[in-house]
Amino acid sequence: MTPPDGATATIAQRPGAPVPAPAPWIDDPYGHAIRSGRGPLFLRRADGWLLPLDVERWCAAPDVADTALLYRCRRGPVLDIGCGPGRLVAAIAATGVPALGVDVSPAAVARTRGIGGAVLCRSVFDRLPAEGRWGTALLIDGNVGIGGDPRALLARVGELVAPGGRLLVEAAAYDVDERFTVRVEDGRGRYGRDFPWARLGAAALRSAADGTGWSAVEEWSVDGRHFAELWRVDVSNPADKSPGQSS
Repeated sequence: MTPPDGATATIAQRPGAPVPAPAPWIDDPYGHAIRSGRGPLFLRRADGWLLPLDVERWCAAPDVADTALLYRCRRGPVLDIGCGPGRLVAAIAATGVPALGVDVSPAAVARTRGIGGAVLCRSVFDRLPAEGRWGTALLIDGNVGIGGDPRALLARVGELVAPGGRLLVEAAAYDVDERFTVRVEDGRGRYGRDFPWARLGAAALRSAADGTGWSAVEEWSVDGRHFAELWRVDVSNPADKSPGQSS
């Protein structure tokens, strides 16, 4: 039945029917943790495997590993994909380099704005400003796992970054190459819906970059965290392997 003009249709919850789990990253335990600035928070796989999520670090000021990363964010503008509560966006902007965060979580977007970061509540796969003109993009705190298909994600980031631009990625600290379904849990019985995710170590990241227009140029580790810098190959110049490379 079509409701009258101006009316709003609602669907009543049947008594005793299960309540749907909250949407991933939006109104699930992640949002509550980001608003409070503390965990516990986990990704749980169907087989029971748990990956702790470092909410307190994400909500704090940049640490020594972040500072080493920020030194490489001098080529702007910078796009922080899955920026979370915005510590990197705000820190980059404070140096005078233009920076924008994107995140699907309203709680993360609100927290980023609250500390002075520019941010949009969008997915990396949505239409974004200045596509093809970003100087640097970030996939930090495991965000290379977004969507569960690293090659598709790297190809999409390649559409956002300018030829000769760079991508800074945080890989897993050990050798791993996994695609799986997970959900966010808080350890107190609350959880969100299942969604696809991935985890890549350094070798798997290099493999995923092959064929997506990225050239891995450097890797480093700080405080147990592992990072890689990729440069965008200029597809208009097949001889180009990395920015500034002589022919």
